[in-house]
Amino acid sequence: MFKKRDRNEVRKIRHERVRKKISGTPACPRLCVYRSNAHIYAQVIDDIAGNTLAAASTVEKEIASQLGDLDKKGASKLVGKIVAERAIEKGVKEVVFDRGGYIYTGRVAELAAGAREGGLDF
Repeated sequence: MFKKRDRNEVRKIRHERVRKKISGTPACPRLCVYRSNAHIYAQVIDDIAGNTLAAASTVEKEIASQLGDLDKKGASKLVGKIVAERAIEKGVKEVVFDRGGYIYTGRVAELAAGAREGGLDF
């Protein structure tokens, strides 16, 4: 019998494959996305120095208070805007988008749209 892999294991394999090609530099850091069932997280990472330059998630108290009546997609867009604002404060205008092995649809696409509206280029 074949043993079926769970979806997160397959996502991690896909993410590792993509990470071989995508890397963040000080000039163009990586916008990394992690999505759970209830929350979404975004980080702007300089892989050479190993530093997180900016981060935002729906777990943070100040963002959670702004969510109100928003659904998960709306919350993702808000997180994208906030991480873009925080990255621009640090002097980052251009990033490379790392979808974390997730399909580019739904909440991941909304986060990217929010980041673009916030002023990031990718």
